[in-house]
Amino acid sequence: MSELFYQTAQELRAKIGSGEISSREAVMSCLERINAVEPKVQAFLTVTSQEALAQADAIDKRRANGEALPPLAGVPIALKDNMCTKGVRTTAGSRILDNFVPPYSATVVNRLEAAGAILIGKANLDEFAMGSSTENSGFFTSRNPWDTERVPGGSSGGSAAAVAAGEAPIALGSDTGGSIRQPAGLCGVVGLKPTYGRVSRYGLIAYASSLDQIGTFGRSVYDCALQLNAIAGYDPLDSTSANVGVPDYTHACGKDIQGLRIGIPKEFFEQGVSAEVAGAVRKAVSQLIKLGASIEMCSLPHTDYALAAYYIIAPAECSSNLARFDGVKYGHRTNELAGHIGLTEKTRDEGFGDEVKQRIMIGTYALSAGYYDAYYKRAQQVRTLILRDYQRAFEKFDVLATPVTPAPAFKVGEKADPMAMKLADVCTLPINMAGVPALSVPCGFVEGLPVGLQLIAKHFDEETLFRTASAYEQATDWHNQHPNL
Repeated sequence: MSELFYQTAQELRAKIGSGEISSREAVMSCLERINAVEPKVQAFLTVTSQEALAQADAIDKRRANGEALPPLAGVPIALKDNMCTKGVRTTAGSRILDNFVPPYSATVVNRLEAAGAILIGKANLDEFAMGSSTENSGFFTSRNPWDTERVPGGSSGGSAAAVAAGEAPIALGSDTGGSIRQPAGLCGVVGLKPTYGRVSRYGLIAYASSLDQIGTFGRSVYDCALQLNAIAGYDPLDSTSANVGVPDYTHACGKDIQGLRIGIPKEFFEQGVSAEVAGAVRKAVSQLIKLGASIEMCSLPHTDYALAAYYIIAPAECSSNLARFDGVKYGHRTNELAGHIGLTEKTRDEGFGDEVKQRIMIGTYALSAGYYDAYYKRAQQVRTLILRDYQRAFEKFDVLATPVTPAPAFKVGEKADPMAMKLADVCTLPINMAGVPALSVPCGFVEGLPVGLQLIAKHFDEETLFRTASAYEQATDWHNQHPNL
């Protein structure tokens, strides 16, 4: 069964449907791979072996009875551990939720279950999705399968590492400032951040509610499209969910890109992007030209302000969202009781890590009396300017192409300076500020480490992303290369 662990979800689903393999065999292949490589990769906080095998047997029984199977029937999936799963521990990577077991499941979890996907485990992340390396996890640091001395990126580092290492064919993550695309790029897999509002956030443990968006990881563009089919669509339980029709995204895969207009924003090649990464991205752009696209340089002039504005807006929303963790309702509660205020202070001091505390303090300060207009309001005004840059660009172009990260994966502990860590997301943050969809697809290697090409489209035009990325993927071989573990 070991030969199954690097199969795509598309391939596994076809083999399960035809009876060539059973769903149990697909799940067992992943579990065996997890047992073999997890000591090196450390992608998972929880592995749901028994539950996964029970779900697999149920799928196999349905097939044996001649029932029509749903589109992801029998395919194992990993979930970032900030998505609520009924009856399964959900920590958000934080000690404050170390033993939290939700009484309900997130909408995406229910939709994946309806599509037949099988939860294989909950993946590690930076605490409350705050970070770019998983080094901020309250439990341990996940490792990059291409070089276990290096980070897998973050905050969805566990999800990306699990897919890259063959521990799961597909995974879900969340993306607030690049937390799907950045680890996808660093781990050499495909990662999609959909349009804000395209996928329900109900049951996602919130970091920054106006920026968070659930998205997909896969070994192929088609696998990401297959997952988006399952999880996209309006949800009345999420007030920010968009009531916009959902096409079959897999139909966009395999189409040509003749006549596609691609813009290359110059600002994304100026922000500390290494010459080697820029070179790999330019080679990818040259491939897109060969496939029939037209290319033109362009400008998104307010890009340079995205980082500063983001680190006002996101911490402000974090300060508000994380106020609910008070030691009273659920999660960790200190044993040192000292009245209500003392209990709350001590609980939060014990339960939150340094990065989370820092962002809460920054956000609380930015929202405080006398500073709101100077910081939060001004940052929101800058956000509007960034959005308008993208709206103008998409009047002329179908897609924008940029690097995903300034450099390949860095070593664990290398970016001890918090500002240096935040600069790792400089190519992805602006997209979240604008709320548009973006995708990372493997486009080469630098010193043996993966590099990602970022493709960006207008609101609710994920189809064009899949069309472009699929055409590039089929013309190259980067996605077929796997780490040696």
